Amino acid sequence: MPGPRRKRPDVNPTTSTPPAALASAATDTSAARGETDAPSHPGTSSAAAPDAAAVLTKAVARAAERLGLTRALLAKVLGVSAASVTRLYAGAYRLAPDRKEWELALLFVRLFRSLDSIVGDERTARAWLGSENRALNARPVDLIGHTEGLVRVVHYLDAARGRI
Repeated sequence: MPGPRRKRPDVNPTTSTPPAALASAATDTSAARGETDAPSHPGTSSAAAPDAAAVLTKAVARAAERLGLTRALLAKVLGVSAASVTRLYAGAYRLAPDRKEWELALLFVRLFRSLDSIVGDERTARAWLGSENRALNARPVDLIGHTEGLVRVVHYLDAARGRI
């Protein structure tokens, strides 16, 4: 039976510098040289790694297009202005992780991915969104313009996916 684990000391005995300060200094030096701690994958460059805001913004635009949502409805889903959605499509606006629109965008992409995994094609997904749903007591497309409705539709799809 192995003995108890020993805790690492709070201070590096050779320099009397706390480990956090050493790690910070190493990171600062690496960052200055353009190095990152991100794992490197063959054939990819760490400098070309996309940021989360760009990825989510593009995913929202593509999901809305594939589901046939109007820009006005997407604006309601995200809780932003129609002008912001126009800029989003043009690439001049990115969703911000520290705003409510980020969480709504995540839910919307989750809705798209769930629906896609259940029905498998865009035409059927569009038809499902526009059809009356007795379990939801409304058409899903009418519900997703409000936060509560978006959450209800996502929960419904999650439950349906659980049966597959």
